[in-house]
Amino acid sequence: MWDPEKYLDYADLRARPFYDLVSRIGAASPRRVVDLGCGPGNLTLSLRERWPGATLECGDSSPEMVTAARARGLDASLLDVRDWTPAPDTDVVVSNAVLQWVPDHDALLRRWASSLPSGAYLAVQVPGNFTAPSHALTRELAASPAWSSRLADVVLREDDAVSSPLEYANLLADAGCGVDAWETTYVQPLRGPSPVLEWITGTALRPIRAALPDAEWEQFRAELAPRLASAYPTRADGTTWFEFRRVFFVAQV
Repeated sequence: MWDPEKYLDYADLRARPFYDLVSRIGAASPRRVVDLGCGPGNLTLSLRERWPGATLECGDSSPEMVTAARARGLDASLLDVRDWTPAPDTDVVVSNAVLQWVPDHDALLRRWASSLPSGAYLAVQVPGNFTAPSHALTRELAASPAWSSRLADVVLREDDAVSSPLEYANLLADAGCGVDAWETTYVQPLRGPSPVLEWITGTALRPIRAALPDAEWEQFRAELAPRLASAYPTRADGTTWFEFRRVFFVAQV
């Protein structure tokens, strides 16, 4: 289960990759703009502001996120991106921090590229920090004797969940697209108690939260917190630096 309020913690910092991605889309007057994985809709609204004349289509796999997006006035639908097919007038597709949850999404990207009209833009951002301490320590704790049986069915993202910018560039170029691909590591200034734990609670820890009852979830968090605090020390000024690697590509069909 996604918690829209928890996901919106650090909303400004989480939004930065989205805006960096969308800034590279060159569409002037698209007919239809699609946000696949719109979350609570706070960023989708900026697509409507940029292209007010376009039909705006958006959706998410989480009922809670769809409800939150609809509360913002968006006509959001419940969808699995693996089942989505572009309408003939789709000129811009944005997928922000979604495809890391989709195994073998290379085939999905090829299908989208072959289905979009000539000149359409496909803009994708995925996290590339699965080897970071935040994720490695989570996997290590989940695999420990105390937790492995309770979390045996939980799938946590490994580093091979996403490809490199070069690999995505080759994939989309082979599909006949012009490609702009890159990566950025943001050094995020976090504050407050257990800030890295709170950050990943809204994203990476979601499968664990869904698998555990409340008391066990709080116990898992309590055991993970000191491990993260050791890996991400807080400075004397109260700042905790969190390296946040992202992989981007914008492909034009």
